[in-house]
Amino acid sequence: MLLKDRIKQYRLLLASKSPRRRALLEGCGLEFEIAEGREADETFPADMPALQVAEYLSGIKSDAWAEELAEGDLLITADTVVIAGGEILGKPHDKEDAVRMLRLLSGADHEVVTGVTLRTINRRRSFSCSSRVTFRTITDEEIDYYVDTYRPYDKAGAYGIQEWIGYVAITGIEGSFYNVMGLPVQRLWVELDEFV
Repeated sequence: MLLKDRIKQYRLLLASKSPRRRALLEGCGLEFEIAEGREADETFPADMPALQVAEYLSGIKSDAWAEELAEGDLLITADTVVIAGGEILGKPHDKEDAVRMLRLLSGADHEVVTGVTLRTINRRRSFSCSSRVTFRTITDEEIDYYVDTYRPYDKAGAYGIQEWIGYVAITGIEGSFYNVMGLPVQRLWVELDEFV
């Protein structure tokens, strides 16, 4: 029996404000509801290895929901970070921060890591997925155009691979494209299949 049929025994909840995560989960053919994200302190230990941060933060988001879950609920939380030059790039605070991030990404490789946590009332599983993305050198004019037009303030690393910048600036990707969008759906499918 396909996962999409077996998972119907649960009320699948996606706790995310991201329209991209919603669209990606819909693309898997899974029926789910949106659970409005709870406020969570998204700080992490200063000495935590960068590759572990996204998974840790997805767990923090999941913990914010722990007491709200009912029997039969299956909650999905996720967090995405961009790692460039040893720096963890979250969502930019403003235009200046977005421009700074894109200049850091220009002409270089970076890692995009998405952490995901699955939780029921009595079980929990977390995992992460990493993709390497390469940008060509982009000009300040291109950066300004992208930031002014697309306002990427809700995106880790100040860019969306599915937007203009992805079309004109990304020269290569190693790993999951959808992970860079914010949800590693192939890995999520496998993890859900084992979880249920």
